[in-house]
Amino acid sequence: MKKLALHWKIIIGMVLGIIFGFIMNSFSEQQFVTDWIAPFGKIFINLLKLIAVPLILASLIKGISDLKDISKIKSMGLRTILIYVSTTLVAIVIGLSIVNIVKPGDGMPLETIENIKLKYENDTGVTDKLMKASAQQDAGPLQALVDIFPSNIFQSMANASMLQIIFFALFVGICLLLIGEKKAKPMIDIFDSLNEVVMKMVDLIMLFAPYAVFALMANVIIAFDDTTILVKLLQYAFCVVGGLILMIGFYLMLIKVYTKKSPLWFLSRISPAQLLAFSTSSSAATLPVTMERVEEHLGVDKEVSGFVLPVGATVNMDGTSLYQGIAAVFIMQVIWPEGLTFANQMLIIFTALLASIGSAAVPSAGMVMLVIVLESIGFPAELLPIGLALIFAVDRPLDMCRTVVNVTGDATVSMMVAKSLDKLHDPKPKEWDDNYEAVK
Repeated sequence: MKKLALHWKIIIGMVLGIIFGFIMNSFSEQQFVTDWIAPFGKIFINLLKLIAVPLILASLIKGISDLKDISKIKSMGLRTILIYVSTTLVAIVIGLSIVNIVKPGDGMPLETIENIKLKYENDTGVTDKLMKASAQQDAGPLQALVDIFPSNIFQSMANASMLQIIFFALFVGICLLLIGEKKAKPMIDIFDSLNEVVMKMVDLIMLFAPYAVFALMANVIIAFDDTTILVKLLQYAFCVVGGLILMIGFYLMLIKVYTKKSPLWFLSRISPAQLLAFSTSSSAATLPVTMERVEEHLGVDKEVSGFVLPVGATVNMDGTSLYQGIAAVFIMQVIWPEGLTFANQMLIIFTALLASIGSAAVPSAGMVMLVIVLESIGFPAELLPIGLALIFAVDRPLDMCRTVVNVTGDATVSMMVAKSLDKLHDPKPKEWDDNYEAVK
């Protein structure tokens, strides 16, 4: 097992977790999984979240200060945002194309719709998403911009407000450049050391990853005790998964054409982050692992990965945006076919693009963004709870899949930006026990 690659260990843990979940379901022992297995998955996610904020601060401040030139920050920032916006547009167009060709919502039996409505009409999850979307829309048009600027950085760190933390780190990094190298060196050395410590923490936490993935997958499986509705929604789910696979194919094409690297090499190096993204459904929780894989295994310089990846984990939601297009049109095909106009679909592209940035800091952003997208095209308010309930049953597994695409997109863009700035080098992987012999 020690010689087995990390991604194979995680896959084994994932498969065993799924099998164990089904076995517990068959014996009606869901409570055992909830009480004695699921907590280990939560501990793992908490550990990843624990190091996310110090990792962003340390890597971004150190990366910006290493650039030695403020103009390079502007160049890197513009390239990053332009590529992120471009890939998001591609994702939305792919989603809309698939759902219009396959038309998974046509012919849905009314009885199934009524059953779904009865099952989820009082569900707190659906109500919660509607309330969050309402609060998001009630804010002013520039509220998303206001939210970037923190009034208390310690509160921002406690709330894991990534955009505010990124702004603070950029601000500190630029100021370190402006005070001169001699005065900045002591503080840069501190953040450089902190970055190395946190990256070593990632290596140690990842030793627990296969067991944590087992717990996370077992907990996911026991949540699905009603397969009838799931079968009815398989066609919709296949559309989403098919679109996500096409999006990953698009990334691999960019890797091959632009960075001149092998797509299989890229996938083998980034796969542990992809598998964790699938298990946790969170780009933010996976961020420390993504940064470790991109820097040490893909060869992206820290000053690039430290900027591109935290920004991407917050505002780049290619998988989620693709899902927006398919989910919105699917819901309209089922319960509001008269709204399926060309103008509305163009509006979906525009709104989904903006929502992917504006809703980045909102928990469960996918469903919240979907409400905003639907309301922007005049979707009847009284049908919104039914529309969300329609896809709520399969949202969790699809959320896992689209998070994989989000993380893959972040890694792809970081390589492209690094290549354009000549910051892509030969990988130098580190192991958790590199210095163990000297200290044991």
